[in-house]
Order: sequence, then structure tokens, then C-alpha cells
Amino acid sequence: MTTNGETRTEPPAKKSFLARLISITPGQLLAVFFLCVLAGLILAVFNVDPATLWVDFFGAVGEAWQRFFEIIADSLGWAVQYFFLGAVLVIPIWIVWRIIRAASGRSD
Repeated sequence: MTTNGETRTEPPAKKSFLARLISITPGQLLAVFFLCVLAGLILAVFNVDPATLWVDFFGAVGEAWQRFFEIIADSLGWAVQYFFLGAVLVIPIWIVWRIIRAASGRSD
């Protein structure tokens, strides 16, 4: 079709639902592969066994949440321990530094 010297082409026909559903690119397959590996690594951190997940989904999810909270509690315990260990050194130095700066007449 020509209008004022321009050539128009018809837009390509829209693919059917089934055609869109089954048309998968290699990039999409690669993305799904890496997402599966990432999900597997995350589940392995929480000691989730694929067979247990398949047989007893809610029990496995409950155990994973329990493991998650154990990891959080252990991490917080570790952080608090090292916070106090560092505070034994840092707080006295910080107080001396504040006294020296205040005595010199400079403010923060």
C-alpha cells in the first residue's frame, strides 16, 4: 500500500497463545537454569533435602524456617560478642579523643 510515496507494510500477525507459550529462547533456558541453581544453593544452606521437600512440603518448609531463625540468632550472637570485644578497645580511645578535641577548643 502506498500513501504519498511511502510504503506501508502490514504488521506481523500476532502469534497464538500456544505458539507464545512454547516459544522458548536459549537465553530464557539459561536464566531458568541459573535460577534453579541459585534456589538449590539457598535450599542447601537451610539443609532442605529435595526428597523431603517433595514428600513432606510443609514439614520441610517448617524445618527451613527453623534453620533460618537459628542462623539469624547465631549471627546476632556472634555480632554482639564481637561488638563488645571491639567496644573494650574503641570506646576508651573515642572518649580520650573527645577529651583532647574539647581541650583544644575544636568541635566536631
